[in-house]
Amino acid sequence: MKRLMLGLLLSLPLDVLAAEPVAQAAAAAPVGSGVGGQLTQLVLGLLLVVGLIFVLAWLMRRVQSVGPGNAQVIELVGSRALGPRDRLVLVQVGEEQILLGLTPGRITPLHVLKTPVSVDQTKSATPEFAQRLMELLGKDQKDKK
Repeated sequence: MKRLMLGLLLSLPLDVLAAEPVAQAAAAAPVGSGVGGQLTQLVLGLLLVVGLIFVLAWLMRRVQSVGPGNAQVIELVGSRALGPRDRLVLVQVGEEQILLGLTPGRITPLHVLKTPVSVDQTKSATPEFAQRLMELLGKDQKDKK
């Protein structure tokens, strides 16, 4: 019986065997499955994923801000670059100030200050930069006139 089936399959032309699954696949395919339909599905899927990313980012921001008290225990008082990858950092932890040495692979406490260093919080580098930039822009505008 198996030999008879095998003989029948071998005696059929290959075109008949190959055409049968193609005809079934073509009949099963929906009418709107062209390139436009696939492109629309791709764009909608992409928009869904990007929207989901934004919603999750917003949700994470909301959850993190709800934390207990949201008070900063460790504050950066100041820092100084010693080289391209080395820094000195002064950190305030509670009532204590600690001088740290930062290298790419290590953080080393260098000194615990007995008397905290007071830093004027109103003075920052940003207004100086903005003022200098305005001077340069004003100078350039005067040169153009």
